[in-house]
Amino acid sequence: MIPFIVTHPGSAHKDEFLACSVLISLYAAPIQRREPMSEDLENPSIFVVDVGDRHEPEKRNFDHHQFSREATPTCSLSLVLQDIGIYDDARAFCDWLEPAEWFDCRGANNTAKWLGVKRDVIGQLSSPIDLSLLRRFAVESSHEPGEPIWEIMKMIGDDLVNYLKSLRERLEFIETHSEVWNLEGENSSAQALFLPRTQPLPEDPSMGVARYIEEKGLSSATLAMVYPDRRGNGYGLSRYSDHPRMDFTRIKDEPDVHFAHAAGFVAKTSSTDTIRLKELLAKSCQ
Repeated sequence: MIPFIVTHPGSAHKDEFLACSVLISLYAAPIQRREPMSEDLENPSIFVVDVGDRHEPEKRNFDHHQFSREATPTCSLSLVLQDIGIYDDARAFCDWLEPAEWFDCRGANNTAKWLGVKRDVIGQLSSPIDLSLLRRFAVESSHEPGEPIWEIMKMIGDDLVNYLKSLRERLEFIETHSEVWNLEGENSSAQALFLPRTQPLPEDPSMGVARYIEEKGLSSATLAMVYPDRRGNGYGLSRYSDHPRMDFTRIKDEPDVHFAHAAGFVAKTSSTDTIRLKELLAKSCQ
């Protein structure tokens, strides 16, 4: 049993908010926003997050502020994700994590420079969702189960943890079932990834397909993805990484294509024949 989680008082930041969200998902513990006492830091049943000047996973102390300025940007969320064994997948599958680490450790100016954007862009990316949740989290000294902010944090933690754990399983599923199709002959460098229908059909058939392409080093040659349509018995066709050579408006008048987005990035077909699916891809490819 975890009696409570301790994090710092005052203004709140995204890293401890998300770190606490992950811990709430795992342990359903209340949060106390205060300076930790020595007994908190020495008690391995109490999580101390983003405060305390200690990184001691064995005692469940997860602060990063004592790290040197030259250290790789690492925030309290990083440390918690490392401790529960999903940090590597989080870095691979959560594009927002590394910028969040940089922002927390290096500040807005250095983060903008690292991203190669103007400083103003950092502020332009702020969301009222972020601002409101952090403000509401900051104004109270404690958060208990059943209260709105605590319950929202649990939802966020649940979604993040479940996404990372289920995505790894999903990538293994895609590895087992998918095929790489050449679009322009046997020696073509233009490819599509095909994921056939299985029983039972996954709840979100297209989930993880793009990530699988990235992880397997297929990005440079892949133009399109073909996967089961969860709303019908056919398939969805979409361009990978918004590749300009694929335009599915070219097949909008085909008799077995019942939807083609006006922007050309996705289409739906009732066809289940692989030869026909390859024909549709070939007609869509410039």
